[in-house]
Amino acid sequence: MRRLPPLKSLQAFEAAARWLSFSKAADELFVTPAAISQQIKQLESYLGITLFHRMTRAVQLTDEAKTVLPLVTEGFDRLAEAVERLSREEETGLLTVSSVPTFAIKWLVHHLTDFSNKYPNIDVRLDASLETKDFQRDGIDVSIRLGMGDYPGLHVARIFDEEVGPVCNPKLLSGANPLLCLEDLKNHRLIHVDWGTLTSQPLDWRMWAKAAGIEGIDVSRGPRYTIENMAIEAAINTDGVALVGLSAVAEDLRSGRLVRPFDLAVQNDIAYWLVCPHGNMRSAKVRVFCEWLLAEAAAVSVQKTTALQ
Repeated sequence: MRRLPPLKSLQAFEAAARWLSFSKAADELFVTPAAISQQIKQLESYLGITLFHRMTRAVQLTDEAKTVLPLVTEGFDRLAEAVERLSREEETGLLTVSSVPTFAIKWLVHHLTDFSNKYPNIDVRLDASLETKDFQRDGIDVSIRLGMGDYPGLHVARIFDEEVGPVCNPKLLSGANPLLCLEDLKNHRLIHVDWGTLTSQPLDWRMWAKAAGIEGIDVSRGPRYTIENMAIEAAINTDGVALVGLSAVAEDLRSGRLVRPFDLAVQNDIAYWLVCPHGNMRSAKVRVFCEWLLAEAAAVSVQKTTALQ
């Protein structure tokens, strides 16, 4: 058994001895000078020796303290190295990510190469499902959900807000019934996404038409899909004009598979969220994935804003 005093008291001594200042040691350790003084008194009592000569505005090390300081500093350096090595070793292995299908298919898979290049020792297993998976039972490390952010008892971070707008195959902009103005929507099939209970406000064509000031067009007609990606594929296949989340079709718009016939987009109260148990954030591979995903989403949002200006 190692005979060791409390780690906090050793840490307080080492910091104060390096700085020759209780106040600077307190700043480094995010405590008060009084706490540093108390910890050092406890260490002196434990060891039965005096470590500092206390003067009015300064402190000096005793001969005993000067002798042991290099060993204590080396000990903390070795401990920090061990913790860092453990963290690096944990940045390996399989990381299971559960995601709503549209985000997984239309956004995440297009960005995962960047994550793999930065963290080649972490293999991502992507589980795309509408079902809300149980973290422990299903072995999920982190989840991406679409909703209003109400996930009690979990670590939650907003990825980005969602706004919806019409998209269609560019072929619909020409032909027998070209889609050139709002009134032309009456000549085309309207594709709907059934969002269910995800939002407290109706996220549908009626909402968008009201914002656009459209009257005299029956916006209730047309097929409905419970998975947004199916509505997107229907629009790509020239089956009509789909009202979908614009983040989900970013790659399709960039490639020209889809176009936005009208600039109007409406933001609702739903967003994409990064969710996991608080304990999972102690895992290095979970932590670096979350940090990467939020940074990647922020960069994409900046690019999108710049493109619109």
